Amino acid sequence: MLEKTATSTYHPFKGHASYWRIAADTTIGDDIKVSGAVSMDSDGNPTAVGDLEQQMKNVYSDLEQVLKHDGLTLDDVLVENVFTTDMARFLEVPACRNSIYTNQFPTRSWLEIKGLALPEFMIEIALEAHSSR
Repeated sequence: MLEKTATSTYHPFKGHASYWRIAADTTIGDDIKVSGAVSMDSDGNPTAVGDLEQQMKNVYSDLEQVLKHDGLTLDDVLVENVFTTDMARFLEVPACRNSIYTNQFPTRSWLEIKGLALPEFMIEIALEAHSSR
């Protein structure tokens, strides 16, 4: 059995109360999990209301900064889970994701759901990244 030390820390980023980080230190390196990433400004207000593609760009931009804070990049992402309220629209804008993951796509799940935390949110992304550094 691998020895594993896990800490759960409330980790607000840019004033966003929705970002949580769970850092697990194991013999294979550091795992970072980020959940609840949605498109909102530093005051917690939804942004790009009604524009799924821009919300997606905003979320990826914020996720990139969260990973950078921990010394990681989007190339370190192993798992991506996308929750959207409009799967048909999500599938119409693949160029955004293609520009994010330039080396390889992580394993992923895409789920259409009835609603997110606020009705203005159209997409939420959760990531798991691993660093062997």
